[in-house]
Amino acid sequence: MPYERELSHEVFEKFQELIYHEIGINLSEHKRTLVQTRLRKWLIKFELNNYDELYEIIENDKSDQMLIMLVNAITTNVTSFFREDSQWIYLLENIDNMFDKENKRIRIWSAACSSGEEPYSILMFLKEHLKDFYEWDIKILATDISENMLLHAQTGIYEEKAVENMPKHMKYKYFNPAVGKKGSKAFAIKDELKKYITFRSFNLVTGNYTIFKNKFDVVFCRNVMIYFDRQTQDQLLSELTRLLKKGSMVFVGHSESIQNKKLNYRLVSPSIYKLK
Repeated sequence: MPYERELSHEVFEKFQELIYHEIGINLSEHKRTLVQTRLRKWLIKFELNNYDELYEIIENDKSDQMLIMLVNAITTNVTSFFREDSQWIYLLENIDNMFDKENKRIRIWSAACSSGEEPYSILMFLKEHLKDFYEWDIKILATDISENMLLHAQTGIYEEKAVENMPKHMKYKYFNPAVGKKGSKAFAIKDELKKYITFRSFNLVTGNYTIFKNKFDVVFCRNVMIYFDRQTQDQLLSELTRLLKKGSMVFVGHSESIQNKKLNYRLVSPSIYKLK
């Protein structure tokens, strides 16, 4: 079946508006060719004539998962265990003073957890370095907008390449041997670790933040704001701030910063902020 080969400026604008309204990502015009390349495969897959027909299908998908698949295809979705070395060094140097020793209660939010490497890294770090780990009440919330990413995270199976740079003792302490895609060698997170983490679908732009009843000690919100305009960044940070208490920490990506001084954060280390 012949199909439209070029994504027109007019139809691209419709995709821009939809993505911005539903997910908060502001696509620039120079992304049009990339979007066209990704969508062309879908025209063929769904046997459609043009991009406008595909737009109607995506817009009417109530789950938003087709839109999220598109966004994942056109944004950088790189993640790894223990990413951003300097942040883990900061945590190691300050772990004794970060949490409430009297109540022994820790609440951490991995706000864009992708395929799970970040929340599992947090938990492994705490198990390695938090004194009297089993005496603490620890809960980690891990959210993402993509159902596919969450399914991967909950399954907790990673190809050998994903753990190749992890210290050997940790690899065998926290993972079991597994079989990956096409029978490849893989590693599966041990079940005893999963009980500390709750995975949940959540849209950081349109989600209802009132569902969160507890204040967080630490929020990891890394490599999210780079895709948002200033207004959307401020909206996200305002919502996050309401879920924190004095002294709580926010970890952002190395190319991100909290610019809104009204939110009362102090930069304590590169890409790490503390609520005053």
